[in-house]
Amino acid sequence: MLELRNVTKIYNPGEVTENCLFQDFSLQIADGEFVSVVGSNGSGKTSMLNIICGSIPVEKGELLLDGKDITHLPEHRRYEQIGRVYQNPAMGSCPDLTILENLCLAENKNKPFGFGRAVDRKRAAHFAEMLRPLGLGLEEKPDVLVGALSGGQRQALSLLMATMTPIRFLILDEHTAALDPKTAEIIMELTDRIVREKKLTAIMVTHNLRYAVEYGSRMLMMHKGSVILDKTGEEKAAVTVADLLATFNDISIECGN
Repeated sequence: MLELRNVTKIYNPGEVTENCLFQDFSLQIADGEFVSVVGSNGSGKTSMLNIICGSIPVEKGELLLDGKDITHLPEHRRYEQIGRVYQNPAMGSCPDLTILENLCLAENKNKPFGFGRAVDRKRAAHFAEMLRPLGLGLEEKPDVLVGALSGGQRQALSLLMATMTPIRFLILDEHTAALDPKTAEIIMELTDRIVREKKLTAIMVTHNLRYAVEYGSRMLMMHKGSVILDKTGEEKAAVTVADLLATFNDISIECGN
């Protein structure tokens, strides 16, 4: 289980622009849950992901993994168990390396690096079989530089790379937001399949309310650093896009918009 316990996060403390985003914020995420997270801009969605990954520190509180305090565990150590896919497709791969080189590097995550060759061409056929189900033609382009690929192709590759080695958590930060509708559907179907097959605990921040409704086993809505909606199981299955829009409208009215 992953737990945020009484977390306080303050941006720009002591300055005119000081902003206390989280105040004694607590959240538990059980093993195997696929959690979709929605909320308005500034509600704390990405900040929560950054706290989990260790990208930003907290002023107070604890982050616990299976009861063990990892609050001060360095970011690179946390990524031994975490795979992350960002909104920007360019952030999950190396543009100046080929597809094959990227996949070989990803496959060696958490392994010691010596003076041997990083690229094993004997793995090319295996990687091609991994890429073929995507239907994006990547299996025919092992020696193409990743920087020459489309955004959708790079994001699909990033998703595969993030989950190639044994991990427990998959962090998805609006990973379909920069894609065209057709490619976004491909990426979401791939995401769902990978999470199920690898039995991962996944947290997906999204602005696509349909994806939040259709995918995952649990749904959270955040507002001003708090969880204002938490649905699982049958309750989540009963939520519609219209329900979420109505809640967003209520929040907007409350804020005077």
